[in-house]
Amino acid sequence: MLDTALSLLMLAAVALVGGAVFLLRRGERKRSVLMLTLAGVMVMNLIIWTLPDKTGSTLAEAAKQGGPQ
Repeated sequence: MLDTALSLLMLAAVALVGGAVFLLRRGERKRSVLMLTLAGVMVMNLIIWTLPDKTGSTLAEAAKQGGPQ
């Protein structure tokens, strides 16, 4: 289930970037900057969940196993 959530998070971030580019071309700067900011936050969240720590494990793997024992 977590894999699906992370995949949807990445797809949503890509869609937000595409929407922001579309809005920038139409001249709407404020909304596009907000969309790019949200996409950046989503990507950083994805990186936090999937980046391995010193031991080589990730938060996503820990969540699948039920957390630290």
